[in-house]
Amino acid sequence: MKKITTPLKEKDIRALKAGEEVLLKGVIYTARDQAHKRLCDLIKKRRQLPFALKNQIIYYCGPTPAPPGKIIGSCGPTTSSRMDKFTIPLLKNGLKGMIGKGKRSAEIISAIKKYKAIYFLAPAGAGAYLSKFVKKKELISWPELGTEAIFRLEVEDFPLIVGIDIKGRSIYDKR
Repeated sequence: MKKITTPLKEKDIRALKAGEEVLLKGVIYTARDQAHKRLCDLIKKRRQLPFALKNQIIYYCGPTPAPPGKIIGSCGPTTSSRMDKFTIPLLKNGLKGMIGKGKRSAEIISAIKKYKAIYFLAPAGAGAYLSKFVKKKELISWPELGTEAIFRLEVEDFPLIVGIDIKGRSIYDKR
């Protein structure tokens, strides 16, 4: 299993291949549909984003509230294809990694290659398990979105699989 840290460096993600298991350490940002729409609206209007995208990872997740004595509630991945319509502007602005579940469109696979990014898969149905790897959670933006607000998570040994690598190879390809 390979260990990588954030912010992502091109040399680190260039070495990863679709299907490899990874343990991630560092900062990731949660964002789902509404947060993605707002980020893209800010980009379109040339306004400042709530966090710098350069070399960062967005986790397609809406964490549940933390139970007493815990940092975070369940924090499993959501279906990534719902974010496809918002992904290219984020990649153009420096986003290097995405975490979610499921296939991505051909257009997004091409964009991952073009912008030298990577797509990770988190284990679906394992949100409670994944919460054990979150060491800190901080609200960053749009609290009115509830669990779909943007949160900054610090993770350690967060278990992932490379779904689509920097060369566009996908674990979903049957070739």
